Amino acid sequence: MSHKNTNKMDNYCSFQIVQPIIHYGLHFLFPAVIALAFFRKEWKKAWLIMVLTMLVDLDHLLANPIFDPNRCSINFHILHTYYAMIAYVALLFFKKTRIVSVGLLFHMFTDYQDCLWSRYFCNC
Repeated sequence: MSHKNTNKMDNYCSFQIVQPIIHYGLHFLFPAVIALAFFRKEWKKAWLIMVLTMLVDLDHLLANPIFDPNRCSINFHILHTYYAMIAYVALLFFKKTRIVSVGLLFHMFTDYQDCLWSRYFCNC
C-alpha cells in the first residue's frame, strides 16, 4: 500500500469516528442554535419542532435495505428528493409552517453534507 493510500485510510478511520458525531450533532444540537438565533421568543418550541422534523427519515423504511451507510439519502428517499425540497422552500413563505420548513431544509443540508463526506472519504 502506498503512502498516499495509507494516509487516505487513516483519514477514513478518523472520518468513521467523527462523522456520526457531527451528523447527529447537526440534527439534534444545531437546531437549538438556529432556534435561538431566529426564533428567540419561542426558541424551545422552535427547537422541538425542528428536532421533530427528523420524522422525515421515516421514508427510509421504504428502502431496502433500510439503512445503507454508503447510500446518499438526498434524491434517493421520497421525502429527501429535490421535489420535496421545493415544497419545503414553499413552506418558508407561510408563518405557521416556517419553523417546520427551516427544520426540514436544515435536515436536508445535514444529509447532503453527509453525502459529500462519504463520497470524499470512501469514493462511494
